[in-house]
Amino acid sequence: MSEVSGINLNRLAVFVAVVEAGTLAGAARRLNVAKALVTTHIQKLETELRATLIVRTTRSLSLTEAGRAFYEASRAIIEQAEAAIESARCHGGEVTGTLRVTAPMDYAATVVAPVAAALTQAHPALRIELITADHVLDLVAERVDVGIRLGWLTDSSHQAVKLGSFALWLVASPALLRAGGLPASPRELAGRPMAGFSVLSKPVQWTFVGPQSESEEVVFNPVFTADSVVALKQVVLAGAGFGVMTDFTVSQDIEAGRLIRVLPQWKLPEGGIYAVFPASTQRALKVKVFVDALRAHVDGVRH
Repeated sequence: MSEVSGINLNRLAVFVAVVEAGTLAGAARRLNVAKALVTTHIQKLETELRATLIVRTTRSLSLTEAGRAFYEASRAIIEQAEAAIESARCHGGEVTGTLRVTAPMDYAATVVAPVAAALTQAHPALRIELITADHVLDLVAERVDVGIRLGWLTDSSHQAVKLGSFALWLVASPALLRAGGLPASPRELAGRPMAGFSVLSKPVQWTFVGPQSESEEVVFNPVFTADSVVALKQVVLAGAGFGVMTDFTVSQDIEAGRLIRVLPQWKLPEGGIYAVFPASTQRALKVKVFVDALRAHVDGVRH
């Protein structure tokens, strides 16, 4: 008889939730069950396996060597089971389930949210949870299906698909340009005030490439830095400094005259738009539908 027959497979999901949440209480909240039930499942799982998986103290949990190996295997089993269930439910074209997506705050508001809204209307059985953050989230710990990341990827532990690219524009308010003058070349920007994105390695140092492929490096005066693009945009709109911002973030403000694109003939580095996934042998239909819709939107905007 198979060894699986002696194991309650539901306990695997509870065990994975405990490991990823870091506490029994956190797992209980994630699973929407009582903490006592989580404790019971873990105890019974260890009894069924005849192995200690978790070492519990009054303040923390840690995995044993057997626990670490069992977690990796259990997580893969749960992911494959969820994908198989959704695939069966989606037979005939119906997209169901909950899709958890994370994206930077500005891109989430201007691009991802409208795409997600259209998808939920097209697929009534689909639920989308959008998590906005300008810092990189742990996709596995947060149980995220798709992470949208902008710029230049450095994390190779996940699978990634490039959806498109975006341009960076130097912008300023009309009031700031009236006070300091409109620069004719990048060298006239040296020392001018800037609101910089602190997540970048050099938030106030930029290299501009001109019409003849010539390049000029500029170092601005960092009057304000923040890790939120939303906050930076408000500072730039208020006239406190120049800003280097993505085209999708400021295009409407430029059209409305609230901001002016400075030195449009000089280019800044382009960045990529990526869909990033936790490593998995299968990709659920809900993920594919979302990524296809987002790619179509990006392609439509660029063309």
